[in-house]
Amino acid sequence: MNKYLKEFLHRGLIFSGFGPIILGIIFFILSKTLDDFYVSGGQILLGIVSSYVLAFIQAGASVFNQIEHWSIPKSLFFHFGMLYAVYVLCYVINSWIPFEWGVIGVFTAIFITVYFIVWFTVYFIVKATSRKLNKKL
Repeated sequence: MNKYLKEFLHRGLIFSGFGPIILGIIFFILSKTLDDFYVSGGQILLGIVSSYVLAFIQAGASVFNQIEHWSIPKSLFFHFGMLYAVYVLCYVINSWIPFEWGVIGVFTAIFITVYFIVWFTVYFIVKATSRKLNKKL
């Protein structure tokens, strides 16, 4: 089995349990703050399964950034594409956002903005840390 596929599966399995835990915390907070909050058993099951898959993919997709023979744009494209697809599907399937092109457009704009803010922040921090380490060597 490809070492990157193994790493993808390994990371996904390690961190995927956090998705349902976070979902449970959100449902708990909503139940304490909203008087008419109701979630059916089917909605809970769908939320648990989809947030598990979301967390699995989120954790596993980080392996794309570590494939040495891939260029940064290629790894960025695969990482971004996989995360975007799973987030949109999860949000639409759970009815957290409606399946309307305008709403998906707004979601896409927010996702792109947040993704690249996080990506550039991490990129520049890693670059600065690498420079400091190289100076010490």
